Amino acid sequence: MARIRQADVEEVKARTNLADIIGERVALKTAGVGSFKGLCPFHDERSPSFHVRPQVGFYHCFGCGESGDVYSFLRAMDHLSFTEAVERLAGRIGFQLHYEDGAAAPETGGRTRLYQANTAAAEWFRSQLATPEADAGRRFLGERGFDAGAAAHFGIGYAPKGWNGLRDAMRAQGFTDEELLTAGLLSQGQRGGYDRFRGRVVWPIRDITGQTIGFGARRLFEDDQGPKYLNTPETPIYKKSQVLYGLDLAKKAISRGHQVVVVEGYTDVMACHLAGVTTAIATCGTAFGADHITVLRRVMGDDSAAGEVIFTFDPDAAGQKAALRAFGDEKRFAAQTYVAVAPDGLDPCDLRLNRGDAAVRSLIQTKAPMFEFVIDQRLTGFDLATVEGRVGALRAAAPIVADIRDPALRPGYTRVLARKLGMDLGEVTPAVTHAARASRSGARDAEAAASTAPGETTRVTIASLPRTAGVAIERDALMGVLQYGHQVDGDDIDAAMALPMSHPGLDAVRGAIAAQADRTRVGWASAAVEAIREPYRSLGVELLTADFPALTEAEALASTRSLCRRLRVRAVDREKNELLGAIQRVPADSEEGRTVRVALRELDARRRILTED
Repeated sequence: MARIRQADVEEVKARTNLADIIGERVALKTAGVGSFKGLCPFHDERSPSFHVRPQVGFYHCFGCGESGDVYSFLRAMDHLSFTEAVERLAGRIGFQLHYEDGAAAPETGGRTRLYQANTAAAEWFRSQLATPEADAGRRFLGERGFDAGAAAHFGIGYAPKGWNGLRDAMRAQGFTDEELLTAGLLSQGQRGGYDRFRGRVVWPIRDITGQTIGFGARRLFEDDQGPKYLNTPETPIYKKSQVLYGLDLAKKAISRGHQVVVVEGYTDVMACHLAGVTTAIATCGTAFGADHITVLRRVMGDDSAAGEVIFTFDPDAAGQKAALRAFGDEKRFAAQTYVAVAPDGLDPCDLRLNRGDAAVRSLIQTKAPMFEFVIDQRLTGFDLATVEGRVGALRAAAPIVADIRDPALRPGYTRVLARKLGMDLGEVTPAVTHAARASRSGARDAEAAASTAPGETTRVTIASLPRTAGVAIERDALMGVLQYGHQVDGDDIDAAMALPMSHPGLDAVRGAIAAQADRTRVGWASAAVEAIREPYRSLGVELLTADFPALTEAEALASTRSLCRRLRVRAVDREKNELLGAIQRVPADSEEGRTVRVALRELDARRRILTED
């Protein structure tokens, strides 16, 4: 396979803002000069420990240790090869890649072809919605309050009733049946592949970056014996447990407002967005689960109780079951969770159609705390007129009150529960306290088990460094050089990095920096970190990505230069102390004594130069 020229690889990286790429998946907040942070996309965490430094093109998680550049991020997130990652970013910025020995661009394969197939299919479905045969599809949308503009905004299309319409169109564009089967666009029959979606309205399902990865299709005709809704099956790029319909359109509003509204279907998402609730999303043919929560928390920047997650459920038995299932994962959010149930059992789409946009907005505004909703559900089925019924209901509902994260709210809801049960507060409070104690005990046991997991290794990190003044100077100097070395005078850095450091980990980082011949080259700091020997590489990564103690870039540059000078002054002082000791051991009028005094004067002159600038 032809290789991309290294100069082009570096140029594409230099022209790409790492924060823009990561920011499509993770809500990033400013974390000091030139630094951003958010919830790590590589592991589940409650508070943000994932740092991004666009200026040096590097990210690092201080929690799990994952780190890398824009190419490694795309490869990990989208399971791309290195070449595919470079080609995707080049296409994004409109850069023409060149390949070694003048070879033509290699044929795209694997996951990239699946993305391309889905994108082409989405275009074809959209074009079919304007055909005479699609009248049933247009009528379906119109009856639900969606005009042509709404259909275009959400990319809705139509799959004709024939068996080979899509297959023939895709073959004409160079796609093979094997690729179309892998993408889930065809189904396999005894005579080969045939269109999976036929005679249906089709919604493109996109990932968070806006790439089409699958489809959801709604039955239109009575003679269609398939399910009411038919989705793309699991494919290498479509994992339904991680996909949220509408997230590509909602992510900015979710990140900005720290609110997400979880509805149950494609038309509900459309209705909410058109009514002004632009934070609405939905699952795709599966229950809302832990993987969905992980995705949403990163987009929300869910690291405090200030956010809101609002679930809309039908008031029927299925809706109540879904609410209880969602409550089982509720504690995974730092945000507060709520339930919104529409009057008369209407879903958001029907509510908008029957009562207008304002009714949809009102539904979201009149939400109720999820734990209050679940308390009512837990009490259902108990005969509160009997002692046995009240005791059983108390045992069922007490853990819900005990799990309320805000301790200031817990006493109030203890009284609410007592009132609902018709019991004295003195009877209910001990039950809630006991449930809370049991919950904390279980959490401690789980934490202890996790902390002693077999095979765990200790990484050398900033936090593990000795807390001495000398080490602090070395640490901050290396941090400044890695992050701002391309903007600071090279002589100052060269002289400082030639001096050994007291801690072996810091000295390993120093040596890797000193080995970099050209600090003006894009990616030099990443290359230095990659060259650090183990077990100190993780320390280098943290120094490259940690928050540098400065308020502005100008202050950071001045501080880096000052720290390098302080290392040099420290070396001069150390050398001077050695000479002062030596001069005590030789006669003052001897040749050796005169030589030492000259050396001392030279050291004083060097020190003045270093401290006066």
